[in-house]
Amino acid sequence: QVQLVESGGGLVQAGGSLRLSCAASGRAFSRYTMGWFRQAPGKERTFLATISQNGFTTYYADSVKGRFTISRDNAKNTVYLQMNSLEPEDTAVYYCAAGTSSFPPTLRSEYNYWGQGTQVTVSS
Repeated sequence: QVQLVESGGGLVQAGGSLRLSCAASGRAFSRYTMGWFRQAPGKERTFLATISQNGFTTYYADSVKGRFTISRDNAKNTVYLQMNSLEPEDTAVYYCAAGTSSFPPTLRSEYNYWGQGTQVTVSS
């Protein structure tokens, strides 16, 4: 069992940056592929980025490629999402997730554990 807790969300102006963190409790964090998703009001939860168990491989949705960077620190049981050049369209609740599916997992169904989410609001 893995419990995930996101942090780092908040209000930022367009063009700004935020760094989200997702702390995992429980053992064997390094056995999980980690991912980030987001859900805007009235919309489905969508895939953003994923990182392999050892952190060597990443994969991004086209919508965030070049602006967002996923990373992980297995010694700290934490995965990060660095978000740059934020736009009002990035406003959403951001979720981290852990899974064991083959890489890259881009579907919600490929993840076994989810955090509660952290709100990111980008003002124009």
